[in-house]
Amino acid sequence: MNNKQLPRVDMPCQPAVERRGNFEEVALGYTRDMALTEASRCLQCKKPLCVTGCPVEVPIRDFIGHVARNDIESAYRTIKTTNSLPAVCGRVCPQEHQCEGKCILGKKGQPVAIGRLERFVADTHIASSACEQVTGANACARPLKQRKIACIGSGPSSLTCAGVCAAAGLKVDVFEALHEPGGVLIYGIPSFRLPKNVVSTEIDGLRGAGVTFHLSSVGGRTVDVAELLQDYDAVYIGVGAGLPIFLGIPGENLVGVFSANEYLTRINLGRAYDFPKHDTPAYRGRHVTVFGAGNVAMDAARTALRMGAESVHVVYRRTRAEMPARREEVVHAEEEGVQFSLLCAPVRFLGDAEQKLCAVTLQRMELGEADASGRRRPIAVPGSEHDMPTDLAIVALGTRSNPLLLKATPNLRLNARGYIEVDATSGETSIPNVFAGGDIVTGAATVILAMGAGRRAGQEIVRRFAD
Repeated sequence: MNNKQLPRVDMPCQPAVERRGNFEEVALGYTRDMALTEASRCLQCKKPLCVTGCPVEVPIRDFIGHVARNDIESAYRTIKTTNSLPAVCGRVCPQEHQCEGKCILGKKGQPVAIGRLERFVADTHIASSACEQVTGANACARPLKQRKIACIGSGPSSLTCAGVCAAAGLKVDVFEALHEPGGVLIYGIPSFRLPKNVVSTEIDGLRGAGVTFHLSSVGGRTVDVAELLQDYDAVYIGVGAGLPIFLGIPGENLVGVFSANEYLTRINLGRAYDFPKHDTPAYRGRHVTVFGAGNVAMDAARTALRMGAESVHVVYRRTRAEMPARREEVVHAEEEGVQFSLLCAPVRFLGDAEQKLCAVTLQRMELGEADASGRRRPIAVPGSEHDMPTDLAIVALGTRSNPLLLKATPNLRLNARGYIEVDATSGETSIPNVFAGGDIVTGAATVILAMGAGRRAGQEIVRRFAD
């Protein structure tokens, strides 16, 4: 049997009936034999198209070649030449639309499981020095005295920029508004998809390379771009876009209606799933309704099940074909018992005498012509309104830029949508030596796209101050 005929190696997972009752990781990871078998499927193309689909341009062919030869250390170092957070990316990146989407084997069959192999390499590797997690080499970069970089925010974009700069010997200080570093990796993505110890290990690697984290430091309040520029050679803004978008329908202020941001932050960052061991309470619902169909909506729905909900419905105004969530997340949600109410849109929330949510009025939809997003526009069906009982509603319709830092930085040029304008090549803003990337530039996007922006800006900072 040749490479083309080998079947893709399935990812072992917790059984659905077990995992819906815990917050342990769902996907269990490849064994070494599984990884070697999957790596042997790679055709080692002379012109690897998979790399063109990767925002941080991981040398995919090369690292998979090392895996196929059972040289995991070389595979790890190869990945780390461009990717600061491989254990994270191997778990949460939408590989099916990026690197795997370009794999030649996917044209007539199943692509190589690039993300699963990346995760295997990262999880298997045990760094012989803390610095190796950042530099990919068995030594720390020599510090360049008096060259300092400040990163505002500690999500994937800032962490990547910090890693690139630290590997080149620049002194990096990261300022994080919350009490724990990691940004959306900590507060947004549940541990059953991205275990917190995986994130903390990556962050510890940065600490070992000399990166200092300053917590409870709010951009635009306790730290200011203009003041930072007095002490630092460059500033990187990676604060994300954490201001939630709501539905704008009657009853949205009822008790029991939450944004996905607040709900997931309480559960994840506040460890509300482990109450009372951790003292952050969670609002628990018996019949939960989630609005939206992206990855955040799937996270919220699957979290609600694990928090004891009797039923969880995802309400989406289009069909399954238009869902922006990763297919794997949708399949996992269905396996766990999440129900989907498609071609439906909310009209109003209904409350009881105590102003607590008790139901939502939905209206059936049908799809018309394509809109600006390229998807068919939903059109309301007259006379189709109906009520669905619910005592917890979670709105997962995306986010927009938080104005706190932006208003405190008047010379920062913004686009019409309120996001920071940057040079596409360097990531530099309208303020010299101030860079930005991630969701605060693009709007809500993927972890790997944010990392790509952090890498580009970090490379430009290194070019200016480390060469």
